[in-house]
Amino acid sequence: MKTDAKDAVHLARQYLESPATRMAFDAEHETVLATADRRDRLDQAITKMAAESQFAEVVHWLGCLRGISTLTGFGLAVEIGDWHRFTGNTHAWRLLVDAAWHHRRAYCIGKIMRDRWDLAPAAARARGDASNRRLHNRWVRMLERKTRSTIANVAIARELAGWCWSLAVMDEQMGGAATG
Repeated sequence: MKTDAKDAVHLARQYLESPATRMAFDAEHETVLATADRRDRLDQAITKMAAESQFAEVVHWLGCLRGISTLTGFGLAVEIGDWHRFTGNTHAWRLLVDAAWHHRRAYCIGKIMRDRWDLAPAAARARGDASNRRLHNRWVRMLERKTRSTIANVAIARELAGWCWSLAVMDEQMGGAATG
């Protein structure tokens, strides 16, 4: 969860009676702010690496899916590498399980998704939209059947893996037509 300036100011203004408690709080608050700043710098550096890498196109296509940000898409692309040999990978699986939770909430196409879609061809946008709708509807059906949320999420993650694969190899499936 990102810490923004408003939260930082609010926390810093908290009244603490004991000077020792204030010192301890200030030291920990400073650590949180420094860590958040470092994380933001690393996120920016990784985003730049993703844009300049051999995986840039696939990362943009994967970004058409809910829960797949540039960082997640790049992580999947690097971990999997050759999508024709899509094998089990602990880190890739964890990224998919985390991304699957995003499909639980009602699907509406917001600014972030539209911005990601602008980086991808029409075929990837259409496939991403179809995936997002289907995965949310699967969540709804599982919740109606009272499936435990952790079990439902793993099922969604498994199907999300297939949608990621279909986007990653989309160019060859369409005979190179996805880039236009």
